[in-house]
Amino acid sequence: MSISRYVLCLLSMIVTSAGVAYGQNYPNKPVRIVTTEPGSGSDFVSRLIAQEMTGIWGQPVVVENRARAAGMIAQASIPREPYPTRPVRVIVPFAAGGGSDLAARLVAQVLFKELGQPFVIDNRPGAGALVGTKILVESVPDGYTIMISTSSWLTSAAMRKPAFDPINNVAPIVEFGYNPFVLAVHPSLPVKTAKEFIALARARPGELAYGHSGAGSITHLATVLFVHMAKINVLAVPYKGGGAMLPDLLAGRIEAILSGLVNVLPHAQSGRLRLLGVSTARRASELPDVPPLADAVPGYSVASWFGAVAPKGTPLPIVERLNAAINKIIKYPEFRKTAAAEGMTVTGGTTEDINKLVRGDYERWARLVKEANIKGD
Repeated sequence: MSISRYVLCLLSMIVTSAGVAYGQNYPNKPVRIVTTEPGSGSDFVSRLIAQEMTGIWGQPVVVENRARAAGMIAQASIPREPYPTRPVRVIVPFAAGGGSDLAARLVAQVLFKELGQPFVIDNRPGAGALVGTKILVESVPDGYTIMISTSSWLTSAAMRKPAFDPINNVAPIVEFGYNPFVLAVHPSLPVKTAKEFIALARARPGELAYGHSGAGSITHLATVLFVHMAKINVLAVPYKGGGAMLPDLLAGRIEAILSGLVNVLPHAQSGRLRLLGVSTARRASELPDVPPLADAVPGYSVASWFGAVAPKGTPLPIVERLNAAINKIIKYPEFRKTAAAEGMTVTGGTTEDINKLVRGDYERWARLVKEANIKGD
């Protein structure tokens, strides 16, 4: 028996089995055979099979050569087994106790209830989230390693230019929430609005100091963006984390910070700080009397968003499964209650949404780094 007839017989057996599984009317539409090597032996055999099976089935069987078919075939060959069947590692590229860590633990706790397997937090801080991001992109893309983080990994990547590609080597899963920032100043500063702050900074160039939580952090570049758009000259003072700069602001050693709402709201309510504006285009529900900074600097809008990403190459069904699960759990009343207590506005969305967000944010911060000539630490 020739090779072509042998393959044809083998395929006929498979098709017969498929007819039993899918119904005796299979196939009821044209069939496509995808090959990856035009002119090869497999391509020749595929065309013989297509010719013979067109006559047998009564449906056109077409051979198509595509270079990317290997990836399609690999994707199609992934077993459709339940996911997850074992614990999932959740990299958090920050130390325990911070905003990203709390958000990740909240998501992990509810995912355990939803999917039936533990989602285990693995804190890997360092280099403005790039240590943890590097571990993620080098992980096996099997769905059992993901990362939950704020958007600081994008600002750090834009500023530090790591040796690895943190943008094209990830498979974004979903954005599930964001925190607005608020411009807080020491009450001794003779300003009550963002416009007055800008006017004072222009009158005293280089004298006012603001704190940020490390070069390349989201608070750093968000503040630089405000300074850049407002065209003012203020002194940047870096700290190791958001919690470290707050005592200096309360003591009057620095004049201003752009911080998460939860960190500064209690001090504003006690009169120890003054809030001048929120970083989002709309007012925050928790601060209905505090206007957006965009009122003083038109077009300014920044938020620290929370999202989940996986290594590039993670099977699409797993990415979609996680996307659907997270979109579901963020609607739970207990999730929303805890998120609100941490100052998070719950969002959700598709994988396409977060893909656009990741690339758009990175391009925005990379452009700012170039225009403002920001140097890494």
